[in-house]
Amino acid sequence: MILVTGGAGFIGGNFIRDWLKNSTESVLNVDKLTYAGNFRTLQSLEDNPLYRFARVDIIDRPELDILFERYAPRAVIHLAAESHVDRSIYSPAVFVQTNVVGTFTLLEAVRSYWSHLDNVAKTTFRFLHISTDEVFGSLSPGDPQCCEMTPYAPNSPYSATKAASDHIVRSYHHTYGLPIVTIHCSNNYGPYHFPEKLIPLTIARALAGEPLPVYGDGQNVRTWLYVLDHCSAIRTVLSSGIPGQTYNVGGLNEKTNIEVVQAICDLLDVLNPRASGSYRKLIVFVRDRPGHDRRYAINTRKIQKELGWKPAETFESGLQKTVQWYLDNQDWINEVQSSEYRKWVEFNYMQRA
Repeated sequence: MILVTGGAGFIGGNFIRDWLKNSTESVLNVDKLTYAGNFRTLQSLEDNPLYRFARVDIIDRPELDILFERYAPRAVIHLAAESHVDRSIYSPAVFVQTNVVGTFTLLEAVRSYWSHLDNVAKTTFRFLHISTDEVFGSLSPGDPQCCEMTPYAPNSPYSATKAASDHIVRSYHHTYGLPIVTIHCSNNYGPYHFPEKLIPLTIARALAGEPLPVYGDGQNVRTWLYVLDHCSAIRTVLSSGIPGQTYNVGGLNEKTNIEVVQAICDLLDVLNPRASGSYRKLIVFVRDRPGHDRRYAINTRKIQKELGWKPAETFESGLQKTVQWYLDNQDWINEVQSSEYRKWVEFNYMQRA
């Protein structure tokens, strides 16, 4: 069995569904079900004998100890994290608690469990830590892409807490010998994405005929990774990654935010045209968020060369699949847009207009 933290979230939910399509090994989903954790994402797995769910907060050490004793996983995929930069600006304490204290608590539980395994099980056990390219900070237009050795320079409470968790994770490998591998991924997109991040927010608001907010001048650059490509990278690193190493995972593209929003509008114009004209008419530029990093760009040569992984989707093919999924699953979008969600969107975006 493998144990996945944050398995009801966007990446975690996609990973578990993908894992059970490609493996006969069982999976334990450990998630406390925050606002971004949607149990419906995994509803189709409820009767799958290979799937188990435990509603546990990774800060709860006694409950973690019980899970490790009961299920004896041979690997941990650590995806649980608060991840929305905007929310971290207004509520940084939540990010410190989950991303830093939670990761530390989980590591302590894993270290205790791992220390009692026999030598063979100790050698084959893996702790796979999922981090972000945001820990490397902002790049200028002419700067080279970030590699695994790029110095950390986090600029938001979110990226700072992820950087802190990375350092704690690294220390547990070098101090205690825990077999840890870290992934730095770029911005993910795809199905089941909670509509607070750029791509799902734009799709959901466009379908509702609402303004499409773009921060600043829209020229902030990100590298985009289709979530199922990320899932395949996680499987690759889990099976072949070397303990103590880090691997960058990205979609081999760089797009400005306005390019992304316009591409979504153009796809919707074809797939779901409006009587009143192009979705581009809904785009509005709003006041930028504090400390908005200008450019992220990630170099993936290491994982391609050493582990043979590369993404299967281009940005264009992945985005078309994503837009089509949201068109086919508008009931899912409507369900996750609670009154609290709508209040947050109004607070964070509309007050910037």
